[in-house]
Amino acid sequence: MKKFDVYIRENSWIAKFAAKKLKAVSMAIVIGSTIHLYNTSKENFISNEKWLKHEMCHVQQYRKYGFLNFIFKYLLESFRNGYQNNRYEIEARIAENN
Repeated sequence: MKKFDVYIRENSWIAKFAAKKLKAVSMAIVIGSTIHLYNTSKENFISNEKWLKHEMCHVQQYRKYGFLNFIFKYLLESFRNGYQNNRYEIEARIAENN
Protein backbone atom coordinates (compact mmCIF):
# COMPACT_ATOMS: atom_id res chain seq x y z
CA MET A 1 0.00 0.00 0.00
CA LYS A 2 1.21 3.48 -0.86
CA LYS A 3 2.28 5.69 2.05
CA PHE A 4 0.57 9.06 2.28
CA ASP A 5 0.85 12.10 4.47
CA VAL A 6 -1.94 13.95 6.19
CA TYR A 7 -1.42 17.56 7.19
CA ILE A 8 -3.20 19.55 9.87
CA ARG A 9 -3.53 23.30 9.53
CA GLU A 10 -4.61 25.32 12.54
CA ASN A 11 -6.43 28.67 12.33
CA SER A 12 -7.53 28.01 8.77
CA TRP A 13 -9.69 30.62 7.03
CA ILE A 14 -11.38 27.74 5.16
CA ALA A 15 -12.45 26.11 8.43
CA LYS A 16 -13.47 29.50 9.83
CA PHE A 17 -15.71 30.08 6.81
CA ALA A 18 -17.25 26.59 7.19
CA ALA A 19 -17.81 27.16 10.92
CA LYS A 20 -19.70 30.38 10.23
CA LYS A 21 -21.73 28.72 7.47
CA LEU A 22 -22.68 25.77 9.72
CA LYS A 23 -22.97 27.97 12.84
CA ALA A 24 -20.36 25.86 14.68
CA VAL A 25 -18.05 27.04 17.47
CA SER A 26 -15.11 24.98 16.21
CA MET A 27 -14.55 23.24 12.92
CA ALA A 28 -12.45 20.68 11.09
CA ILE A 29 -12.81 20.37 7.33
CA VAL A 30 -10.81 18.22 4.94
CA ILE A 31 -9.52 19.45 1.61
CA GLY A 32 -7.51 16.68 -0.04
CA SER A 33 -4.85 15.54 2.44
CA THR A 34 -5.13 18.56 4.74
CA ILE A 35 -7.38 18.82 7.76
CA HIS A 36 -8.16 22.49 8.32
CA LEU A 37 -9.00 23.53 11.89
CA TYR A 38 -10.71 26.55 13.35
CA ASN A 39 -11.05 27.44 17.03
CA THR A 40 -9.34 24.25 18.18
CA SER A 41 -5.72 23.21 18.53
CA LYS A 42 -4.03 20.37 16.72
CA GLU A 43 -3.50 18.68 20.09
CA ASN A 44 -7.17 18.97 21.06
CA PHE A 45 -8.27 17.68 17.67
CA ILE A 46 -5.92 14.66 17.74
CA SER A 47 -6.94 13.78 21.30
CA ASN A 48 -10.61 13.62 20.25
CA GLU A 49 -10.68 10.10 18.80
CA LYS A 50 -14.16 10.31 17.25
CA TRP A 51 -13.47 13.66 15.60
CA LEU A 52 -10.12 12.42 14.28
CA LYS A 53 -11.69 9.23 12.86
CA HIS A 54 -14.46 11.28 11.23
CA GLU A 55 -12.04 13.58 9.43
CA MET A 56 -9.67 10.73 8.50
CA CYS A 57 -12.64 9.04 6.82
CA HIS A 58 -12.97 12.15 4.62
CA VAL A 59 -9.24 11.94 3.79
CA GLN A 60 -9.83 8.34 2.67
CA GLN A 61 -12.84 9.41 0.60
CA TYR A 62 -10.66 11.95 -1.25
CA ARG A 63 -8.13 9.21 -1.94
CA LYS A 64 -10.78 6.75 -3.10
CA TYR A 65 -12.61 9.05 -5.51
CA GLY A 66 -9.93 11.59 -6.44
CA PHE A 67 -9.75 15.25 -5.47
CA LEU A 68 -12.12 16.92 -7.93
CA ASN A 69 -14.40 13.91 -8.29
CA PHE A 70 -14.93 13.71 -4.53
CA ILE A 71 -15.63 17.44 -4.21
CA PHE A 72 -18.20 17.15 -7.00
CA LYS A 73 -19.83 14.05 -5.46
CA TYR A 74 -19.84 15.58 -1.97
CA LEU A 75 -21.38 18.87 -3.09
CA LEU A 76 -23.98 17.11 -5.25
CA GLU A 77 -24.89 14.83 -2.34
CA SER A 78 -25.20 17.84 0.01
CA PHE A 79 -27.33 19.73 -2.50
CA ARG A 80 -29.68 16.76 -2.98
CA ASN A 81 -29.90 15.47 0.58
CA GLY A 82 -28.55 18.17 2.90
CA TYR A 83 -25.48 18.06 5.11
CA GLN A 84 -26.81 15.61 7.73
CA ASN A 85 -28.11 13.15 5.13
CA ASN A 86 -25.07 13.40 2.86
CA ARG A 87 -23.90 9.80 2.38
CA TYR A 88 -20.26 10.83 2.84
CA GLU A 89 -21.08 12.45 6.18
CA ILE A 90 -23.05 9.36 7.21
CA GLU A 91 -20.04 7.20 6.32
CA ALA A 92 -17.77 9.49 8.37
CA ARG A 93 -20.13 9.37 11.36
CA ILE A 94 -20.09 5.57 11.19
CA ALA A 95 -16.28 5.64 11.07
CA GLU A 96 -16.24 7.55 14.37
CA ASN A 97 -17.19 4.35 16.19
CA ASN A 98 -14.91 1.92 14.35
